[in-house]
Amino acid sequence: MRIENDPKLDFRDVLIRPKRSTLGSRAHVDVERSFRFPHTGAEWKGFPLIAANMDVVGTMAMARALRKHGAMVALHKHYDAEALIAFFREPESANAFYSLGTTEADHDKLKAVHAQSPISKICLDVANGYTEKFVDTVKATRAAFPDAAIMAGNVVTGDMTEALILAGADIVKVGIGPGSVCTTRKMTGVGYPQLSAIIECADAAHGLKGLVCGDGGLTVPGDVAKAYGGGADFVMMGGMLAGHDECEGEIRYEERDGEKVPVAMVFYGMSSDTAMHKYSGGVAKYRASEGKTVEVPYRGPVEGTMQEIMGGVRSAMTYIGAVYLKEMSKRTTFIMVGAQLNTVFGN
Repeated sequence: MRIENDPKLDFRDVLIRPKRSTLGSRAHVDVERSFRFPHTGAEWKGFPLIAANMDVVGTMAMARALRKHGAMVALHKHYDAEALIAFFREPESANAFYSLGTTEADHDKLKAVHAQSPISKICLDVANGYTEKFVDTVKATRAAFPDAAIMAGNVVTGDMTEALILAGADIVKVGIGPGSVCTTRKMTGVGYPQLSAIIECADAAHGLKGLVCGDGGLTVPGDVAKAYGGGADFVMMGGMLAGHDECEGEIRYEERDGEKVPVAMVFYGMSSDTAMHKYSGGVAKYRASEGKTVEVPYRGPVEGTMQEIMGGVRSAMTYIGAVYLKEMSKRTTFIMVGAQLNTVFGN
């Protein structure tokens, strides 16, 4: 047993210090980024936000809605092959990841879809990216799909970030337990404060010309700005995009003035009782649920939320003088919030 004494930070533990700037308006900043994927050489340009591959938000409708903003979606893995084949023939699929796990059935379906509708982006998603089996899966997927951009995770440390990039991942997904409907930290005691995980994994990935995606823990647009400031190339979110028309969650209605009005939507983690009963017939005897089910307010079209997120990032950029989004990590200075200083240093 050992204890690390240096502070590890979540988004709530810091603020971004403002700096003098010549920027006069949010309209003068550019929130798009251009990336070259290290294993394929392919280039991508857009707003580096990805809707999580949760069955409520990682939908085809969300992909169509976010494409106009240059953002992306990691589709959930529970669509049938026929629906995926049809979708990946649409122009909107250019900004969508095909998501899967490590089972033989997952990979057989991927091959079947790819044979009829070529897949350019793959998301290999498991809760625990530290197993040798997962590293081997990344290697095998890279060998089978040499021209596809591969995002793989989740991990929270630099050593495994490097291992996954060397195994064939272009983007490493960073985050264990920070999501709003994830209970991994509570159930297992395992995790890592999300901002520190992003900072450390980004440092490791960028040394190998790889990329990282901060996955989870984002609750407000300011958290998105902090993630970019900490070195995240992409951010992935579920809860912030839940409750919209483009989602596939169950909607709760209330009677108002003789009409049924949508007021809330069910949202749950993909390791929750709800998800495991829906897709696996229940929670297996050898495991416990590591997610929860909640209701989020119904929020109409996702357009308004995307405007808030992108507007918040633009405003953050003007506060620190970053004309381009890629400059944020170089221009960001984090200050620890006063109440947290006492907690971290034991005063």
